[in-house]
Amino acid sequence: MRHSLPALHPLRVLPVLLALGLLLAACGGGGSTATSSTPTSATPTTSSTTLNVFAAASLTASFKTIATQYQAAHPTVKITYNFNGSQLLAQQIINGAKAEVFASADLANMKKVSDPGLVGTQSIFARNRLAVIIPASNPGHITSLKDLANKGVKIVVAAPSVPVGKYALQVLDKMGKSSEYGPAYESAVKANFVSEEENVTSVVNKVQLDEADAGIVYRTDVTAAVASKVTLIDIPDQFNVIAQYPIAVVKSSTQATQAQAFVQYILSSDGQAVLTKYRFLPPTA
Repeated sequence: MRHSLPALHPLRVLPVLLALGLLLAACGGGGSTATSSTPTSATPTTSSTTLNVFAAASLTASFKTIATQYQAAHPTVKITYNFNGSQLLAQQIINGAKAEVFASADLANMKKVSDPGLVGTQSIFARNRLAVIIPASNPGHITSLKDLANKGVKIVVAAPSVPVGKYALQVLDKMGKSSEYGPAYESAVKANFVSEEENVTSVVNKVQLDEADAGIVYRTDVTAAVASKVTLIDIPDQFNVIAQYPIAVVKSSTQATQAQAFVQYILSSDGQAVLTKYRFLPPTA
């Protein structure tokens, strides 16, 4: 006995067919999306190099100008500075600080990092000389170097461990041995020291803010930014000390080629022109 299936009403079949069609479309659409995607080419990127330059505080103004010029000519290179006393910078390099270039204000602190082999070949790139500065208001009534020995005069200097502080003591030693000034003068001036700073920038700041009657700094520290706030008194050549500035690439640098290129720029005519503009003396007499 044959049983016949009940006939399906057309209205009941239609939703099933629609659902099935949508399911197939979804499956097919997903596959076509995955296979029809158009690969995009990667946008090329220009790699940049950052050079960490450790430089003596007295180089702040001149090296900032040099960085502007150098980066304009080398747009993929960024110069970042760590300005401070050379003795602090040398110690940071010894302790493993990341640096590509070290520019010191004296040979002694460069020797601290060259002896253990932390830097490559060093070159003298500039020289400097010392001077005395007093505030424009001149509260200590100082008109000559001899007035530095007057009782009650407040003199700020850098600490003996700082190159400019060491040079200041050498200047006073020369003056103390001369017939023009003598040992009593040297002792009196040292007795007037009221502060010993960790870098020359701090000495300049205290003088221009009238926190001291006088300070012993580099002649190059009388920049355009402070010239109106201080008065400069030159130290005669027979008593002065000529500071030598060496520069070298730090051996731990991962950017040795770029670091050496920057050092060569400092030594080039372009770099030397900037240093001359800021009143540094040339590397050789």
